Amino acid sequence: MTRMLQVPRSRGAVSGLLLVLLGLWGALIPLVGPYFHYAYTPDTAWTFTAGRTWLEIVPGVVTVLGGIILLASASRPVAMVGAELAAVAGAWFALGTVLSPIWPAASTLNPGSPAGTTPLIRQLEHLGFFTGLGVVIVFVAALALGRLMVVGIRDRELALGREATREPAAAEPDSLTGETAPVGTTTTRTTRPGRGSLHSFGRWLVARRS
Repeated sequence: MTRMLQVPRSRGAVSGLLLVLLGLWGALIPLVGPYFHYAYTPDTAWTFTAGRTWLEIVPGVVTVLGGIILLASASRPVAMVGAELAAVAGAWFALGTVLSPIWPAASTLNPGSPAGTTPLIRQLEHLGFFTGLGVVIVFVAALALGRLMVVGIRDRELALGREATREPAAAEPDSLTGETAPVGTTTTRTTRPGRGSLHSFGRWLVARRS
């Protein structure tokens, strides 16, 4: 049964890699986005504020951590923990800007405002920094969780194959003595002449004399 908890690392490889990339985007885009005129205020690169730290950098780092766990782990429960961490971080990306104003320290967790000059750019900034990024992370993490929860035929065969290699070889009964002998051993049997062999030998002698 414990073998069913094992999962091939390839099961979460794609999802884990995507989560690592999305987490790096979420953690770094508020710091390097101003170089490309894609930013939230303050529109200056490598400027750390409480809002950027707790609403963007921290969930980005958690997403990266969850993706690495999902990517590297061969244990089904551990890989699921990595996917769940990424899902929580993605939900915080999407809902952090909505929940932060009702906190007592709302003034220090101000995410800023989109720095774009047109409505389209401001919408793209909001999607790329928070809501859209969070939805994509949650989707990828949920997809990985769904795949990890399903025990496929390949997983069952792999588990049964590993168990079979660890079990001792079955015993085979000896047809003459009724005793069992392990598989792979050579049993020496003594052939005793019976009535049929003596009768055949007598017929051969009669035919020889004639």
